[in-house]
This record gives sequence, structure tokens and C-alpha cells, in this order.
Amino acid sequence: MFFVLSKTAAFLFLPSNFLFALGLLGVVLLATRFRSAGLKLLVGSFVLLLALGFLPAGDFAMRALEQRFPPWDASRGAPDGVVVLGGAISPGLSRVYGSTQINDGAERVTVIPELARRYPNARIVYSGGDASLLRTAGREADYLYPLLDSFGVPRQRVMLENKSRNTYENAVFTKDIVKPKLGERWLLVTSAFHMPRAIGCFRRAGFPVEAYPVDWHTRPRLRLAPLDDLASGLGRLDAAAHEWLGLIAYRLRGRTSELFPGPDAAR
Repeated sequence: MFFVLSKTAAFLFLPSNFLFALGLLGVVLLATRFRSAGLKLLVGSFVLLLALGFLPAGDFAMRALEQRFPPWDASRGAPDGVVVLGGAISPGLSRVYGSTQINDGAERVTVIPELARRYPNARIVYSGGDASLLRTAGREADYLYPLLDSFGVPRQRVMLENKSRNTYENAVFTKDIVKPKLGERWLLVTSAFHMPRAIGCFRRAGFPVEAYPVDWHTRPRLRLAPLDDLASGLGRLDAAAHEWLGLIAYRLRGRTSELFPGPDAAR
């Protein structure tokens, strides 16, 4: 039930979807005796979409997430293992075209060859199942090996976890597979904006990990100038809103260790 509700709420409460729904309601009200209210809703939603898309609201919301954990410090020494979270492969498109299709989170998988070469003794796990609501997209991890072949990474270097549907299940199912020993050091690779929720889930699952963020979308210093791309601005705002809503929902359900996990809690 939580999985279905989380997917539904995430769709309905994304800023762009919510404002579009308000605008659509305004259009409907234009044909009723509430025409004045409908016009206000229509104009208001249109203006807000433009404002939120062209102003750096999305960058501000995304930056707070991305800057929560710094880049991993390689001077700390070689890890015993690496967990790479899914979200970079589009299983539906991969099935249609017969080859692995990666999306804008590609760095989650393109970093695997680098880590495999740098740490030849580290165990590597890729965790990603079918995150679609109707479970019709396919399991993401099932399409990783052909990509590893093109990278020149032997398939036996990377274990697959293909049952998880969300971040909490990533943590629980991966822990069951690798059975980390006390004192081992594991890296967690995921997009920088997703790292706080991911770290919180792994801590709650009793699997200590060190953040290895990738796939940044914002600069360390926020620029206050208007953006020149409406779609990109709204896209970053939606992605950040999805993550903030996820942090709240996961905390309420007890699936993260704290509301906004950070590096201090791991020290």
C-alpha cells in the first residue's frame, strides 16, 4: 500500500503537475457560474509555472539536497565494497530497442568501470528492480550486464539485486545479499540529490555506508539570475520536490534514520 500511495502522491504533488491541474480546473470553471474564479486559477497557474520555471527555485531546492554530502575523499583508502543504486537505466526502452538505454542519471552506471579498476578487490553490487507503479517496465538490473560488456568490465565483478522497487528496498535487499561484516567499509553511489534519503534508508536498515555522490545538477554557489530554459527549471523543481516529499514520507513511515540525514550522524 505504501508503494502505491508514494507513487501516486509523488505524481500528484509535483509542482508542474499540481499547477497544471489547477489550470485545468480553471478551464472547467470557465463554463460554470464560477467563471471569475476559474479565470483567476487559470491565469495564476500559468504565471506560477512561468515564474517557477524561469526563476532559480528548482536550483535552490535541488542545491540544498546536493550539497548535503561532499564528494567522497579517496584518501580515506580503498573500500571493501560498493553499492550502486539503480535509476540510470530505462528498462522499458531497453526492452523495446533490445539494448541498454540509460537516462540522465547515467553517471550512476558510468562510474562503475572507474571504481572497478581503482578498487580491484572491492565487491560491487548494482541494486535496481522495477520501480514502475504497475510493475510493467521490467527490472532495471537485468539490463546492466550488456552495458558492462561494452565498458570492458567482467560480469562477475558486479552482483545484481533486481527485486527492489524503492530506496528502502534497495537498502534491505542489498544488505541481505552482501551481508556486510562489522568493520567493513562500503561506498554508496547515487545521484547527489538522492543521497540524503538513500543514506537514511541504509542507516535504518543497519547497513553503514559512505556517500559517493554523482550526477550533480547544480553549482556549489547558487546563481540568482533567471534561467533561460523553462523545461529544465521545472524539471529540477519537480525532481527536488519529489525528493523532499520522499524524505518526509520515509521519515513518517520510519524508513529513514532522521528527516534530513547528513554526514555528521555517521561520525
